[in-house]
Amino acid sequence: MNDTSPLYLGLDLGGTKCALVTGTEDCRVLSRDEIRTADFPDWHGALDALLRRAPRGPFRAVGVSCGGPLDPSRGLILSPPNLPGWDDVPIVQTLEERLGAPAFLQNDANACALAEWRFGAGRGCRNMAFLTFGTGLGAGLILDGRLYAGTNDMAGEIGHIRAAEDGPSGYGKRGSFEGFCSGGGIAQLAGMSAREAVQRADAGDGAMRAALRQSAEKLGLCLALLIDLLNPERIVIGSIYARAERYFRQDALRVVEREALRRSSAACQILPAQLGDAIGDYAALSVAIDGLAQKNVR
Repeated sequence: MNDTSPLYLGLDLGGTKCALVTGTEDCRVLSRDEIRTADFPDWHGALDALLRRAPRGPFRAVGVSCGGPLDPSRGLILSPPNLPGWDDVPIVQTLEERLGAPAFLQNDANACALAEWRFGAGRGCRNMAFLTFGTGLGAGLILDGRLYAGTNDMAGEIGHIRAAEDGPSGYGKRGSFEGFCSGGGIAQLAGMSAREAVQRADAGDGAMRAALRQSAEKLGLCLALLIDLLNPERIVIGSIYARAERYFRQDALRVVEREALRRSSAACQILPAQLGDAIGDYAALSVAIDGLAQKNVR
C-alpha cells in the first residue's frame, strides 16, 4: 500500500468471534485480528479489545457486519440472539467518537451481499440476491445497483416464509424456508449436522442423500420465488450450498424450471458464493466502502 491509499476498517461481529480487518477500496486486506467473543463479559470490553488491535489511522470509513436485529439508520445493535448482553448498543456513534471516521452498520446478510456484489460472484451485475444458507437463511438484495434494505431494514427475510404446511422448524416457524434450507434445518431432516450429512452422503448413504434432496427441492422453490418477484440477473448462494453444490444445484434448478417464469429464469444465473471463508472480512470492509459511497451520493 502506498501512503496515499485510503484505509478502511471493518468489524465482523459474531457470537463465536469478533474480527477486525483493515483494507483498501479495492478490498485488499492489509491486516486482520480477532478475539473470542465469550472472553468478554460485555460489548464494551470486546470493542475495546478489538480497537486496541487496530493499526493507526486515519480511516476513511468504518464498516460493521453483525447478525440482526439491528437498526442501521440509528446505528444500533438490538439484542442479537448470538450476542447476549449486546442490547441497544450504539455501535456507530461509539466508533465515530473513538476513531473520528464515519461508521456504517449492516446485518450480515446485507453485508455479504455487498461483498459478493463488489468482489465476488456478483461483480458486474445490477440486480442480485445473496442467500446466506448457513446457520439460518436470509437474503441480501442488490437492486438497480444498490443495496435494498426495505422500509425499516427488514427486507430479505425470506427464511421466514412458509415453504410447507409442516416440516423442520426455522425462524420460529415450522415448514419455513429456513427450516428446510439452513444448517439447523438440515440437522432436523438428517438427524445430524449438515457437515456430517454431506460426509455420509459422499460415502453413499441413501438416507442422507434423500434429506439433502428435500432441502434442495425447497431451495428451488425459494429461488423460483425470488426470480418471479425480483427478476434478478444472479442469485448467489453461500455457506452450505457453496461447499456442497453437488447435492443441491441439479434438484433446485429442476424445481426452478418447473415453477418460475421461463423468461425470468432464463435471465438469471444461480451461482455459488466465491469469497469462501473470507467473506466475513470482505463483508465488513464492503459495508464501510459502500456506506461512504452512498453518503457521498446523498
